[in-house]
Amino acid sequence: MLHTWRWFGPADPVSLSDVRQAGASGVVSALHDLANGVVWTPERIALRKAEIEAAGLTWSVVESIPVHEDIKTGAPGWEAHADAWAESLANLARAGITTICYNFMPVLDWTRTDLAHELEDGARCLRFDQTALAAFDLFILEREGADADYTAERREAAKRYHDALSADARQRLCDNVIAGLPGSEESYSIEAFRARLAAYDGLGAEGLRRNLEAFLKRVVPVAEREGARLAIHPDDPPRPLFGLPRIVSTAADMDAIAAMVDSPANGFTFCTGSYGVRADNDLVAMFQAHAERVHFLHLRATKREEDLESFHEAAHLDGDVDMVAMVRAVVAEERRRAVSLPMRPDHGHQILDDLRKVSTPGYPAVGRLRGLAEMRGIERAVTALT
Repeated sequence: MLHTWRWFGPADPVSLSDVRQAGASGVVSALHDLANGVVWTPERIALRKAEIEAAGLTWSVVESIPVHEDIKTGAPGWEAHADAWAESLANLARAGITTICYNFMPVLDWTRTDLAHELEDGARCLRFDQTALAAFDLFILEREGADADYTAERREAAKRYHDALSADARQRLCDNVIAGLPGSEESYSIEAFRARLAAYDGLGAEGLRRNLEAFLKRVVPVAEREGARLAIHPDDPPRPLFGLPRIVSTAADMDAIAAMVDSPANGFTFCTGSYGVRADNDLVAMFQAHAERVHFLHLRATKREEDLESFHEAAHLDGDVDMVAMVRAVVAEERRRAVSLPMRPDHGHQILDDLRKVSTPGYPAVGRLRGLAEMRGIERAVTALT
């Protein structure tokens, strides 16, 4: 595997020098300061690439070029946004950056309710609490029709949870859910969030699939022409939120996306943490079914809790992901294709010095260093034994 590290640009508390010392050779980055729909010019791409290369590293993967919400809803004029997206893709490919991770999650990117959940050993991690989300949805957002999405027991638990929140805790929950997590493509006020949700009224999962297919049919030919590979990221968490459809959550979803455009350029980011939240996902089987189209790997582990709709980020070798089996499958595919797939140790616990530093939520230095070291160790062992 090609060992990479996500870097959020010059403002990232983890420097490129730190990345290199951690043992990564590739960087996963994006032009996060540009608004959705703005074309990434060759000049801006060249500046970021030069900055990375000056540190002795390679810009290996783009994560992500944001997909405009009008593309997802199929709003009038979506084609212009798709063409701008394809122009950014072409400019990146001409600069030698050909692996493009993106997502098609409606409105929100990845979602968590707690950014500093304390574990038994004192480490801190990201957590998704379904009752906290329901409390936000029902009593802060007050979304119309939300009652129907939760059981009576969940609604009662959410009411108790909400009523026990202090004003600061209520604001923190709101910020965690809709104000934009690291790498997120949008952030919202409550009013703007309600309006954005309304744009999806009546669309449903089939409508969202149709819009993804239309988007892919428009941009994949550009990727093919430029020698680029698209890699869609799974939903996180992999199930509907706020009444919004999710269409990149299961093996059946992967099958449907692969069939939309029959091209190696229409590929996948395989995130073990996102897919691993669902107990009905067989990760190794899902990877193997579409291995030839997996162009990028996020290796992390999530742990489902007693309330099976809630989970937290586990240490990379713990949780519900059989990481050894996953790496074994990846190594076999790399040998079959004679390639080295870019991998990054996604997320990480705040441990040791991380706990005394300001870090990007989910992306501390030492916690990811531990994850990268563990992944490299598994890879060495699997390679030597097979």
